[in-house]
Order: sequence, then structure tokens, then C-alpha cells
Amino acid sequence: MKRHEIKRTPLAETVLRSLEPENKLYRIKDGSNQLHFTVAANGSKRWEVRFKRLDGKWSWMGVGGYPAVSAKLARKQADFIQALVSDGKDPREVRRAEAEAKKTLIEHPFSESCEFWYNKKLEEGYAKSTAKQMRGYLDNDILPELGKFPVRQITPKQCADLQHKIELSQSLDKSKKVRQALNQIFRYAIGRGICDNNPASELRYIATRRGSKTPFPHLLEPELPDFLKALECSSARTQTLIATKMTLLTASRPGMVVKAEWTHLNLDQALWVVPDGNMKNRKQHIVPLSTQLVDLLRELKAITGRSRYLFPCIGPKNPTMPTDSINKMLRGIGYKGRLTGHGSRHTASTLLHEHGWYHFHIEAQLSHKMPGVAGVYNQAGYLEARRVMMQWYADYLDALREGLTEDKRADFEQRVIQAMQRYRPVDVSQNIAA
Repeated sequence: MKRHEIKRTPLAETVLRSLEPENKLYRIKDGSNQLHFTVAANGSKRWEVRFKRLDGKWSWMGVGGYPAVSAKLARKQADFIQALVSDGKDPREVRRAEAEAKKTLIEHPFSESCEFWYNKKLEEGYAKSTAKQMRGYLDNDILPELGKFPVRQITPKQCADLQHKIELSQSLDKSKKVRQALNQIFRYAIGRGICDNNPASELRYIATRRGSKTPFPHLLEPELPDFLKALECSSARTQTLIATKMTLLTASRPGMVVKAEWTHLNLDQALWVVPDGNMKNRKQHIVPLSTQLVDLLRELKAITGRSRYLFPCIGPKNPTMPTDSINKMLRGIGYKGRLTGHGSRHTASTLLHEHGWYHFHIEAQLSHKMPGVAGVYNQAGYLEARRVMMQWYADYLDALREGLTEDKRADFEQRVIQAMQRYRPVDVSQNIAA
């Protein structure tokens, strides 16, 4: 096809494929945003965008060869380039910066940061026995699991999985020392400008302790997809099912949930104000509600809205649903001995810690007593942070049930990073302790 035969733009795929070369290179404007289709004398084809530089002069920028880069993708790239120009940025400089960042990721695998840290420790006078021990931890535990990954791409979940794996070998001393090493390695990397965050900073809060009480039966993340599907298919009464989901989605004690009254809720503001009399610590507790839970509670209100309680008892003996109704429902869907209503609090705490949410925010959601200024501040100051965190948690559980893709996982990780930057706790310095 000759270029003079083109009838309209944007250029159709049939036109792009059939355009013939001429004696010298020529360009055809595709449409808006200065995107051009270039045909070379040798028949090769590519996309180029014409843009005005910051000095007012016009320039060209390639966005890829055809057909490797489709018309749809090229148009998106053209939109992006012109948006950069509108923002006063030079798209060529942005591209160079992206290439440099990508190069940095490739050039800085975690193994390099480990070796840098280890050599610094040797320079500082590590005892031979300690150096030998840490070399073993690096070679046998840390590097096989994390060494090949770029430092910036390592997640709190990967660090938590490594810690848990070591704990399963019944070596708590080793787990503690590896945790301390990870924290130091990431701090060194931050100091060198290789990464911005320490994904190992929260590990101590989910570490197994000597003499720890046996936790209530609970599920870890790999077990949640099957559980959530089973929960969705449950034939339990609507009230019992919603009580169970409310316990799960708020990380609340089952006793708090079954005693909840409609006057305690503000569904328009998505808040549940638990009076001190319903709390274990006898202090009022404010619970943010996810959009998923608000929808469930509106559904419940059509059923029990005339009652004082969200979950009134059917019989005359007690005013509210028995607390054990939640556990009975869990046993009924096959989770006897694997999960209890109270254990769902441990499930939430573990998952949120593993994904890097701040310990103070998680403890505030669980209504655990915290020392110092954090204990005072969390009553109101952490509410918005907890609202964001618990909405993320509800969305993440939905994604686990539906099937978590890599793209979705990346989106969830980005949401955590953004929240951590926006809602930094008052006593965040404690979060970087080993």
C-alpha cells in the first residue's frame, strides 16, 4: 500500500502492515498527540513521537518498532510522553532515570548487600566464632531464600516466611540472630541508597517466643483461600454467618461482636464504637468498618434492625447469640481444631505483620494495651490509619478467595507502601529494632 492511498487516521492495523517503503524514510501522522508511524527505506517500521522540549525546540522520541509495539500501546506511550511535557518534564530525562533505576535493581541483588554487611562486620572486628556462625546463616539460610532478589523487591512476607521456616526447625536462637542480621543488612542498604524501606523491621512482633502461650487455633495465609471459599458456601443462618465475618473483618473478640448494639454503629461513617463495658480492658474502642462489612451490616439490619442487638438470641434465655455460635459454624464447615473465632484475630495479626503494616496500628486494631506515648495516641490518632489497613485487609481476603494474581499482589504491596509513608506512627523508631 502506498502512503497516498491512506484515507483516514488513526491508522488501522491493515494499513500499518501493508505500507510499502520508499526510496527514503518517511513519516505518517497517526492522529493526535504527535504520534507518527515511520517507514524506513529498508522496510523496517517504528513509532516516533514529536514533542516540544523545555527550550521550546521540537524533537523526536522513539517508542518502539512495529509490530512488536502495537498501535494501541504506541498511542498510550504518546499520551504519556505529552503528559510529561505538560508537567514541565523532559521525557528523555524521565526515560534515562527509569533505565538507571532498572539498572540499579539488576546491579544490586540482595546477595551483594549481604556481602557488604558481612565484610563491614569483619572490618569492625567480628570474633572468629561469630563470623563463622554468621557466614553459616548467610550461606545456609538467608542467601538461598533471598539472595537472588533485587534488594528493593524483597517483601515483608518473604522475610516472615524465612523466619517461620527457621522457627519450624525449633531453633529460636538462630531465628533471632537471622532476624537481627536481616534488619542490619537492610539498614545498611538504606544508608547506601540502594533501597528505601526495611521489610524485616516488623519481624520481632510475629516471632515465636520461649514459653509463649499456645495461641488459639488460627490459619496462615496459604490456608485462607480454601477457608474463605468454604465460608462463602456455608449454609449457616445469615446472622451467624455475618457475625463470623464481622469477627474476621474487624479482628475483634467474638464476645464484642455478639454484644454489639445497633446504637453502637454508624454505618454512614463506617464506625463501630464499642463501649467500655463490652471491652476486656474496660476502655472504649473505636473500630473502622470496611465497605464489605458495611454492606453485610445493612443486609443484617433488614433482619434484626428492630432488635436492640445485631445478633439477638432466638430463645428467651439470653439476649444475644451465644459466643460459641461462631465456633460451631467454623466447626460445621470443616475447621474444627484449625480455627476459632478468637483465633481469627491471630490470623489477621500475622497476615498484616507479614505484609509490613505497622505494629502499632495492628495492636491498636486488636485493642491491645501499648506502653508510653503510643498507648495514649492510638485511641484516635491511629483511626484513619486503621481504616486504610482494615479496608486493605478486607480487599486482600476477597482477592485470596477469588484468586490472587501477580498483578493484584503487586497492587496490594504498593498500597501498603503508600499507607506506611502516609501514616507513620509516633514511636516508629521502635519498629526498626531487631
